[in-house]
Amino acid sequence: MSYPKVLHEHDKGEVSGRFRPAGTGPDLVIGGRTEVGYLATGESTGGQYGLYRWAMGAEQSGPSAHFHKTISESFFVLDGTVDLFDGDGWTRAHSGDFLFVPPGGVHAFRNPEGPATMLVLFAPGAPREGYFEELAEIAASGRQPSEAEWAELWARHDQYPA
Repeated sequence: MSYPKVLHEHDKGEVSGRFRPAGTGPDLVIGGRTEVGYLATGESTGGQYGLYRWAMGAEQSGPSAHFHKTISESFFVLDGTVDLFDGDGWTRAHSGDFLFVPPGGVHAFRNPEGPATMLVLFAPGAPREGYFEELAEIAASGRQPSEAEWAELWARHDQYPA
């Protein structure tokens, strides 16, 4: 394994870091129970990765088993209890636990015991916030998409049911 291709061609570094204070509120709320912080989007990282703070409320939530064709997804539990599905079975995860899922890997998650927070990392960076925002709109409107509408939404966002 070697280092990737050079992305900064200059002989000197530059001031380019982006700071996000801990008290920054969520960028999106899905269904009144999941708060999402856009820590680093695919756009803001030049497509290198996307990093999101995913805070689930008291009511159990989470996607059904699915996979992505173009991106990996990683989960790092910050607090609470998160059940993580690795395609083979569920693991009860707590603060400090981590799961990496390569492209094509079946996965899912849920918060079985109340509030839980984790970091979710997508690599390379993809515009996942568009998908999250569509989910929030569906939840807010009360609309019930058909199976075909869900399939089209998922396919547009590189998400395929397992």
